[in-house]
Amino acid sequence: MLYYLFTWLDEKYHLAGAGLFQFITFRAAMAIVLSLFIATVYGKRLINFLRHKQIGESVRDLGLAGQNEKKGTPTMGGVIILMAIIIPTLLFADLDKVYVRLMLLCTVWLGIIGFLDDTLKLKARKKAKEKGEKYQKKDSDGLAGLSKIIGQVGLGIIIGATLYFNNSVTVEREIVGQNLTMEKGEKIAIDTNIIIRKIDGVDRRFVKVKTPITTIPFVKNHEFNYSKLISWMGEGAEQYTWIIYILIVTFIVTAVSNGANLTDGLDGLAAGVSAIIGAGIGVFVYVSGNYKFADYLNVMYIPNLGELSIFMGAFVGACIGFLWYNTYPAQVFMGDTGSLALGGIIASLAIIVRKELLIPIFCGVFLVELLSVMIQVSYFKYTKRKYGEGRRVFLMSPLHHHYQKKGFHENKIVLRFWIITIFCVMFSILTLKMR
Repeated sequence: MLYYLFTWLDEKYHLAGAGLFQFITFRAAMAIVLSLFIATVYGKRLINFLRHKQIGESVRDLGLAGQNEKKGTPTMGGVIILMAIIIPTLLFADLDKVYVRLMLLCTVWLGIIGFLDDTLKLKARKKAKEKGEKYQKKDSDGLAGLSKIIGQVGLGIIIGATLYFNNSVTVEREIVGQNLTMEKGEKIAIDTNIIIRKIDGVDRRFVKVKTPITTIPFVKNHEFNYSKLISWMGEGAEQYTWIIYILIVTFIVTAVSNGANLTDGLDGLAAGVSAIIGAGIGVFVYVSGNYKFADYLNVMYIPNLGELSIFMGAFVGACIGFLWYNTYPAQVFMGDTGSLALGGIIASLAIIVRKELLIPIFCGVFLVELLSVMIQVSYFKYTKRKYGEGRRVFLMSPLHHHYQKKGFHENKIVLRFWIITIFCVMFSILTLKMR
């Protein structure tokens, strides 16, 4: 909103300083500052409100060190993160850009699903208290697992359909001589003109193209067209690429969202890991959204993507600001309100910037946490069916609880998971040149 105001002031009255709002870097920096301010200053007020309303965490007795001290800690603090993302984005971003609108939708959508889940858990606790019973936290108290999946799948379908069909979602192809080489499944974007850019003193011609492609890491010819997945079906099969594309997008959004949700089990773990991943994706957003950097690094240039730098600044600032109250010993937990949204945001951003094949690397912690639960549950059911007694691979899942059982302090586990995430993110960034 401020973006439109200062743009108008600059164009009509040439107000001194108003032109700063035309620079993405300035608005991204302002988004970081404001998100930090909201999370730290207004976050404390929200924590006091949650404490006053007795919206506290109930903890199952799992025999973990320091577990009892967490009882009663305010939960649903993910509202702090959501506010610190949405408000700066609304103020500083160009809301006409489809990518910004899509990310705001993703944030609100998953935030609502998480909020409903947390609310139902609190109602179950309150009901037990009214009956004079001792409340024992159960997975069935919140939103049904199927309902969560339906919500995540619904969002995945919207994101996939928007990215595939919306005419504003394009990449640029260079016209060399009189030739524009396009693969199957690609087409010239509607109402596009030839774009002339002066690069290194030479005029080069580009045109916007709609194409379902992504980036393959470590490969020199690093673009992969999704239509190749169904090319074996014969001529004309590429017209059904949208089905495959939406299915893949939906799977990624659901998987990463659940991975982040499972990672949120120790003070500062999910927020810290998400902040580091967000900073890494922010690099990809800025590079792919700036045609000079994209040309220099020989990466895909995605028009209008640079505007997402404001959202990324708010996202990283919100996560870091939340850590002010969420690091050990935590004064507030994000709950599903925050964790589901963080994972979905990261997945959606990776897909938008066409780096979804890098998700297993920079989201390595989320992936390992998710796999540890899947392995534990599958092996337990298998051994129970075969031997009549369930056996475990880990002392406890998700993986961070395994290390707690081994006697590691949760602060040490969190810091080491942060360090691993930094390594994974830096390695992912290096793929810009490692081919």
